[in-house]
Amino acid sequence: MHSLMSPRLGSILSAIRGLLTPMILAFTLHSHATADPLVVSRDPSVINLKRDFGAIGDGAANDTAAIQSAIDACRDAGGGQVVFPAGRYLSGTLHLRNGVTLHLDAGARLIGATNLAYYAQPKVPDFMPELRLGKWHRGLILGENVEDAAITGEGIIDGNKVFDPTGEERMRGPHTLVLVNCRRFIMRDVTVLDAANYGVFAQVSDDLEFRDVKFVGGWDGIHWRGAPERWCHNVRISGCQFFTGDDAIAGRYWNNTVIQSCLVNSSCNGIRLIGPATRLTIANNLFRGPGEQPHRTSGEKRRTNMLSGIILQPGAWDATRGPLDDVFIAQNVMENVASPITLWSKPGNTVGKVTVSGLDATGVYRSAFSAESWSDEPIAHVILRGIRAEFVGGGQAWTNTTVRGPGVDARPLPAWGLYARHVERLTLEDVRFSLAQDDTRPVVYAERVEHLTLDQLRFPSLPAAVTPIFTNQVRHMIRTP
Repeated sequence: MHSLMSPRLGSILSAIRGLLTPMILAFTLHSHATADPLVVSRDPSVINLKRDFGAIGDGAANDTAAIQSAIDACRDAGGGQVVFPAGRYLSGTLHLRNGVTLHLDAGARLIGATNLAYYAQPKVPDFMPELRLGKWHRGLILGENVEDAAITGEGIIDGNKVFDPTGEERMRGPHTLVLVNCRRFIMRDVTVLDAANYGVFAQVSDDLEFRDVKFVGGWDGIHWRGAPERWCHNVRISGCQFFTGDDAIAGRYWNNTVIQSCLVNSSCNGIRLIGPATRLTIANNLFRGPGEQPHRTSGEKRRTNMLSGIILQPGAWDATRGPLDDVFIAQNVMENVASPITLWSKPGNTVGKVTVSGLDATGVYRSAFSAESWSDEPIAHVILRGIRAEFVGGGQAWTNTTVRGPGVDARPLPAWGLYARHVERLTLEDVRFSLAQDDTRPVVYAERVEHLTLDQLRFPSLPAAVTPIFTNQVRHMIRTP
């Protein structure tokens, strides 16, 4: 095809382009030199801390202002991702914003500043009992009334053991992540290292997901709390690894919680519930002691023995009110724990149905399974099904059969396999208890139980003087081979 442009017209256009090109180039360079860094980013929804906001990332310079400016700019642009490229970013409190994801690349480490004056605390709702604790709520990363935020990536958030001699136990400092009244938050893939208190502390927040996160050191790994007037709803923890110096997972006032496929290693309890909960599922987890990180407040003892695998104890720490109901604990494995499942309630709390199915436990060294009500209301129904548990044993028969009420941790009991008190219906199906050493206590000790069903309960031969099944005020008992 022949060009329709005349030779003269082509010459004129070429001359015009030659005149305009330097002007366009100068304008472009001037624009790039004076524009907001967010404008020149290739993708306005992705901000690179070093390139776009001048964060130093050398572990010495204070990068708090640069990081916070990037977070705020990302929020103002409608949300997106603030990327921490490889480097060491020293910071005080950072405030999460709506729609913003903090993404830590491999090799990136956000490090808590050692100056406690750099940390802020959130405004806690007036109805929360924890309001009085003041600076205890401080955090390295703080989200208040935030929605649709996330923390992702293969990097590390380092609490840096920023201890406070005026804090709780004269040592606890800021939590690593604090959420108050947040919705739809995701934490994925990152490692939380050496928290100066909890790794994650969430209050009155909903729709939280923690997936493939690793917690090393610190006190509690993930701890979240609601209140009688305002529960926490829809929390999922999956594929996470916990190597904590205190409880791996803890809290109260939970509704619709799933904890699954996690490795739980602790020098305290694996999961500790200190208040009401409904629709709680704990499935396919490995609870393994002793702890790889020492108990933080045991001082020079550096205690590492793991306590209970799962301890459900509404009202044990302070007065709570509300139900514990619809609890399903399935297909978990436990090694070297003080007790496998400990359940008790105190005045003001009720317990509905709790099902434990498919538990394999070895090296249980202190306490039997227990289901105990110490309030006027009995526990409604406890089911143990498909259980295999080996206890260290070595206990002696109690001369005084009076059982003291519980404190805050599992304690020795008058039976080595199962102790039940004030239960409406207790069902054991396909349960096998075994001993590493002889034990002269009963296998099962049940008192004030309305209906007791023992279906295929197996245990080793005991001395003739030992009563294997001890009952006191058990109205109806059915036992099948």
